[in-house]
Amino acid sequence: MSYIAVIGAGSWGTTLACLLADKGYDVSLWVYEKNLAEEIEKTGVNSVYLPGIKLPENIRASYQIDEVVKKARYILNVVPAQFTRSVFKEALPHVSDEAIIVSASKGIERGTLLTISKVLKELTGHEIAVLSGPSFAKEVIKKIPTAVTLATEDKNTGFILQEVFNNGSFRVYRHDDILGVEIGGALKNVISIASGISDSLSLGHNAMASLITRGLVEMSRLGVAMGAKEKTFTGLSGLGDLVLSCTSSLSRNYTVGIKLGQGMKLKDILSQTRSVAEGVETAESAYQLSLKYDIEMPIVEQVYKVIYENKDPVLAVKDLLSRSLKSEFYG
Repeated sequence: MSYIAVIGAGSWGTTLACLLADKGYDVSLWVYEKNLAEEIEKTGVNSVYLPGIKLPENIRASYQIDEVVKKARYILNVVPAQFTRSVFKEALPHVSDEAIIVSASKGIERGTLLTISKVLKELTGHEIAVLSGPSFAKEVIKKIPTAVTLATEDKNTGFILQEVFNNGSFRVYRHDDILGVEIGGALKNVISIASGISDSLSLGHNAMASLITRGLVEMSRLGVAMGAKEKTFTGLSGLGDLVLSCTSSLSRNYTVGIKLGQGMKLKDILSQTRSVAEGVETAESAYQLSLKYDIEMPIVEQVYKVIYENKDPVLAVKDLLSRSLKSEFYG
């Protein structure tokens, strides 16, 4: 019960590993890069994704996924959305039948249009939980107050995992709407790109408030169509995460938006960082979901066109503002 595997050693995965280790759990951290895994084992520092932070001694790092997962009661997935399937295909033969998987990845798989919990459920058949909410790793690692949502299939599992993750600065709330929590966490990244574009064009606070508000409508609209609960989007994994991602330069997706608004090409933006901006991939999946469910999502549509059709961001803004007039609340 005290052994937890964390799959993914980016800034968020390493931060969550530290949080769990500080609570006394034995944590095994899977690191994709062999050299980085060996460096963490030798120095106790993840110099690539969490530089300057000494990791607790009860964290073991390895690039061999079988070693990491084989004894774990709980497995925390912090792998980027588009790599989750391939990583867990490799891990699955070594996973205990009783293991519960907690996903902290925010995205929608391209092609299948599945949320990450659905990918994991389809692949493993294990009980799945989702941890999401407004939580920059740089603040959580400094023990700055943070509140998140934990969604589970089983209420008792929710009580147990709430105790596992909660500490004096990281407050965990329970919820039962896994789909809604994931849709909020994924789509806020797309709206965050739009907010970065807005700020790069100096559109001001009025525009930002409108983007956040109408972005929330689009998230909720799609989520409800897919079977999520509308109230979920007013919570930490919806509105909370959206506000955080749209208003801070710590957000990778916001930064991508800034650079797109400045006229940089996407391939050049992505080549400048080793971290993944999930909103880039999710923009395509979200746009396809809007077509599948026949849901009006104009902000998502324009972000998709800027990223994948090289549309001029200035023209995207004009097209948003020139849409036909309508009631604020409908349907």
